Amino acid sequence: MAGVRDIRRRIRSVRNMQQITKAMKMVSAAKLRKAQQKLIAARPYANQLQGVLERLSQAGDTVHPLLVKRPVQKVVYVLITSDRGLCGGYNANLIRKTTGLIAETPQEVKLVTVGRKGRDFFRRGKIEFLAEFVALGDDPSFNQAKEIAKEVIRLYEQGEADEVYLLFTEFVSAITQRPSQVKLLPIEKPEGKQGKQYIFEPSPDEILASLLPKYVETQIFRSILEGKASEQGARMTAMSSATDNATDMIDRLSLAMNRARQAAITKEISEIVGGAAALE
Repeated sequence: MAGVRDIRRRIRSVRNMQQITKAMKMVSAAKLRKAQQKLIAARPYANQLQGVLERLSQAGDTVHPLLVKRPVQKVVYVLITSDRGLCGGYNANLIRKTTGLIAETPQEVKLVTVGRKGRDFFRRGKIEFLAEFVALGDDPSFNQAKEIAKEVIRLYEQGEADEVYLLFTEFVSAITQRPSQVKLLPIEKPEGKQGKQYIFEPSPDEILASLLPKYVETQIFRSILEGKASEQGARMTAMSSATDNATDMIDRLSLAMNRARQAAITKEISEIVGGAAALE
């Protein structure tokens, strides 16, 4: 059994780690609130923009390059992970889903990574990287999403990608995050008839040419916000569990220390009694 001094040292170390995990939990909770507010504000705009583009794609006569479907030979996955760890299974679940999709995809697969964790994991493999974006921070801006969208659009228009998918973690709640896959390009035209008729001014083709790049930027920005909210929620949950585990460990170590102390006292008493008996 370890000595009292060793156990006391371990208790001190665990208590110091508990203070760190508790502070990280509080910081993540504050960042989660901010990320969640931005996400809730971005979701309606992204959904409405997608609906408008679907109606425009039906109404227009000219075929925009980003709407052109071609035989799928090259598939590009835009993988959005975090730059830092200590967020539970957030990155591992998304990387596992991406690995499964790559294995199931018969076409040539290439990656555009957003975040260090996804980049570092797949860099060890044989997957070709077309672009990488890191250090977006905890409060990503729309301009950062525009830079990513600009590269994705270039890849699609130059024929380096026949299909583009977004892989990110959808935020459901602070304790629930769901790895998701969304087709970004080409934009799918809705099947069936429109429920309502719209009059567009100027022509649908002109509006479509203006809104399509904005659509790609908005979808990427929304996916990044989903990922950031999910990351903070996962980190808050992980740090909460770590704090609780530290409390349990301190309790167990304290019990072990008391037992060691009691055993030492009992041993000393036995030696004293034995010595007294030997003198008689």
